[in-house]
Amino acid sequence: MNSFLKDLQKRGIEKMLEGELDSHLGYQKGKKSKAQNARNGYGTKKIKTSYGESEIKMPRDRDASFNPMLIPKRSSMVDGIENVIVSLYAKGMSNSDIEEQIREVYNFDISTSTISRITDQITNDIVAWQNRPLEPVYLIVWMDGIVFKVRENSKVVNKTVYIAVGLRRDGKKEVLGLWLGKNESAAFWMSVLTDMKARGVEDLLITATDNLNGFTDTIKNVFPESKTQICVVHQIRNACRYVVWKDKKAFTKDMKNIYNAPTKQAAEAALEDFANKWNDKYSYAIKSWRDNWEELTVFFEFPIEIRKIIYTTNLIENLNGKIRKYTKNKLSFPTDQAVMKSVYLSVREATKKWSMPIRNWGIILNQFLTIYNQRVRL
Repeated sequence: MNSFLKDLQKRGIEKMLEGELDSHLGYQKGKKSKAQNARNGYGTKKIKTSYGESEIKMPRDRDASFNPMLIPKRSSMVDGIENVIVSLYAKGMSNSDIEEQIREVYNFDISTSTISRITDQITNDIVAWQNRPLEPVYLIVWMDGIVFKVRENSKVVNKTVYIAVGLRRDGKKEVLGLWLGKNESAAFWMSVLTDMKARGVEDLLITATDNLNGFTDTIKNVFPESKTQICVVHQIRNACRYVVWKDKKAFTKDMKNIYNAPTKQAAEAALEDFANKWNDKYSYAIKSWRDNWEELTVFFEFPIEIRKIIYTTNLIENLNGKIRKYTKNKLSFPTDQAVMKSVYLSVREATKKWSMPIRNWGIILNQFLTIYNQRVRL
């Protein structure tokens, strides 16, 4: 059966190449033409497809200007295989793993250098995607960084990929960009926000971030009207960092009363109860809540439906988790380009299902219109 399908595919490809040559020459085979260029017999070419390796008849023209789209010159692979290679790379497989997989499944050999060349073609896509125009208004933008190990000057150093995800006015999520820099800092986030503004963003209604020092001021410098919510999940992690194991369950349960309170006033009362119980043991945790209180409680200004999607950066953390899943086999990256290529492909894979508006979008949009009126700019 496989042999029959392989032969059927071979004949189909040859027919498609004949059709491409007809279009290139401007007349069909068997008909006369006054054109200077004409058919010039056939050559043979070995190609690789999902059914293995085949030898096909390749139609030629006299002036050698025919370069078919199906199998371009200097290429021996039908596009479907290249897409498979890119997909396997996006899911975290190394070049040598892909080489082995292709050999086992498709029954032909492909070198790791060829695999690298195929995935390197993504670089132009990254540049175009990274410089695409953005919408003028985003209702919410989540921002976070994810650290990778990259080889630089014979050493392995930590570098951060900065990620921004926006909630558009149609209720759909969009990754606004990826930026590579050194350790996460408010100064680099300034360049990220400036880049977003240069690409057309005029207003961010709400931003959700971690509690990086100076981050809120950085956002205000570029988008002065934006409301900034510090991620409660980050705050909980930071507060629990030095809590002993036997206290952790009770400690986190008491913290839950703060961010699950119905109003800001109720949250303040819960914080006081929390402080009275734990301040002697974990004063630094109480201090971190109080120091960041105004930015931790921005979500109380909004209705319940909006609160659920802004008081935590869970959305972007879920995306980060998928990126980590797809890149976990790569302990370090040889170049900056390699890490960006891998993260871009991971993002592309992870966001394939981002085609629908978020849940309860009609209600949420009406709430945004009520609160922000003109700034939503539908």
